[in-house]
Amino acid sequence: MTNIFRRRVATTIAAGVAVVALAACSSSTPDVAAPAASEDGSLGTIRVGALPVPAGDILTWVDENLAAEAGLDIEWVEFTDYNTPNPALSDGSTEANLFQNSTFMETYNSQAGGTLVSVGEVYLPAAAFYSESLTSIDELGEGATIAIPNDPTNEGRALGILAAEGLISIEEGATNLDGITENPSNFQFTEVENATLPLAIPDNDAVFVTASFALPAGLTQDQAILTEGDDSDYFNILATTPELESDPRVAALYELLTSEETDAYMLETWGGLIVPGTE
Repeated sequence: MTNIFRRRVATTIAAGVAVVALAACSSSTPDVAAPAASEDGSLGTIRVGALPVPAGDILTWVDENLAAEAGLDIEWVEFTDYNTPNPALSDGSTEANLFQNSTFMETYNSQAGGTLVSVGEVYLPAAAFYSESLTSIDELGEGATIAIPNDPTNEGRALGILAAEGLISIEEGATNLDGITENPSNFQFTEVENATLPLAIPDNDAVFVTASFALPAGLTQDQAILTEGDDSDYFNILATTPELESDPRVAALYELLTSEETDAYMLETWGGLIVPGTE
């Protein structure tokens, strides 16, 4: 088995097409027999959908440093948005993905009729509010402009952090602006696609960006005016299909992703912005 890391770039799908794909995705997944290890102990190749940072970097590191000894070859399939990895997993284009939290997966399953399952938590891509003009979230004044993600999971996540700071009040389980019950400072919210949120920072008083997009944009924890705590419910998971949940490749991959060696790599590389799930 070769330990050469293979990277295949998935075609980026326009937002409108992605929505159609999500809605049309069938809940059925092709039957896939779990492969047995070969005589030399090789488990073979597993295709894993992920965004480049941090998941792609983590998968690259695991493939180059740990996978060979486990008899596994990891093929990272790159995606650049949150809408396309789950349909690709559902239709059999990948065997697993690493980019989402459980709430996001459950929302996908509900909306698309999917049956994806979580193998377990891997890391927290800590989200934060960033600003060019402010040094603290307490400096947000009357009518301050705030850009937040436009997907239900991360929009609710942003609103929840603001509510925890006492800046707004929201309904339990709020996932959009309709869930705001009190906005005493009359904050002006704008809903923005996740991938473009870093570009919105110059035009807003505060912008909520998850680590998956903050890190490629060069944002650091020092630039954040409010960072999510490690008690968050938004740890990213390794997801797969029910048919592959017991696949030895999936089990081996999860073990490697949650190993002490991988934990140390995450902490050394990203410090507080990427928190290992085993911490």
